[in-house]
Amino acid sequence: MTVLVTGATGTVGRVLVDRLLGAGQRVRALTRNPGDAQLPDAVEAVAGNLTELAGAAAARDEVDGVYYLSGVLDPDRAVQQARAFVELAAGAGARRIVDLFGLAVTVRRPGSYEMLRDAEEVIEASALERTHIRPGEFASNKLDLRGAAIRAESVVRSAFPDALGVPVHEADIAEVAAAAPLSDGHAGHAYWLSGPQQLTHREQAAAIAQGLGRPLSFEPLTYGQARAAYITAGIPWDIAEYLLGYQAEYAEEPPEVLPDAERVLGRPGRTLAQWAADHTSDLPDDSERRAKGSAGTVTG
Repeated sequence: MTVLVTGATGTVGRVLVDRLLGAGQRVRALTRNPGDAQLPDAVEAVAGNLTELAGAAAARDEVDGVYYLSGVLDPDRAVQQARAFVELAAGAGARRIVDLFGLAVTVRRPGSYEMLRDAEEVIEASALERTHIRPGEFASNKLDLRGAAIRAESVVRSAFPDALGVPVHEADIAEVAAAAPLSDGHAGHAYWLSGPQQLTHREQAAAIAQGLGRPLSFEPLTYGQARAAYITAGIPWDIAEYLLGYQAEYAEEPPEVLPDAERVLGRPGRTLAQWAADHTSDLPDDSERRAKGSAGTVTG
């Protein structure tokens, strides 16, 4: 079986490539720059761009299944891109499609629900056997939002310190996505994915500290301070507002632990502490002065 993977160098796609190879499948990766993709030698990396699919090299040979990363990087053209990709996949002989969207589809959060649901409907209208993957909060987002402060100061700063979250490990998302093209029984399903634990922002800092094996402090921020910190970290203003809006909502309406990952994988999802342990190389201690304390504890 050959599976075409889009976004193959991304957070989920890169793990998905490894899982498919480990299952003995042939993988074709659609990537902008095959020469710089740093994918395993067994992967057939072909040049292509989800925003410009016409004539993509990925269609030159047949594939059995496809993994589609939704058009979040170009939301104004997400529906057009979904149509083009479905046509590409059908032309390559694909029978199954797995798409990655998000829980915003289910909670109908303005600003993303409309684009995501419209693109999902394009896929549902096709003749392909489809499986929707709808993760909630990516644990990997913490690298962008909290990583700099963890590396430089061994501190986690956040607004809404007692708001709950259920961050999900990207490896669990990838493994659920890998199950669909490899086995029967997933067609027509929409899998809603979360992590295995409800944790406040304070508890999330403690879990990250545990996984890294070193102490981290926690500092609460006001809404405005958190927004300024996100913008300083390179997050666009509108995205910063969007993220803080979610956190404010979760403070009053906590997200739930969802069962689909465990149902598909046959085991509980990876914890946030496990995620941090898997990312120790991304979160080294670069601070000049470490806070003293036992490994895995949080002060403040």
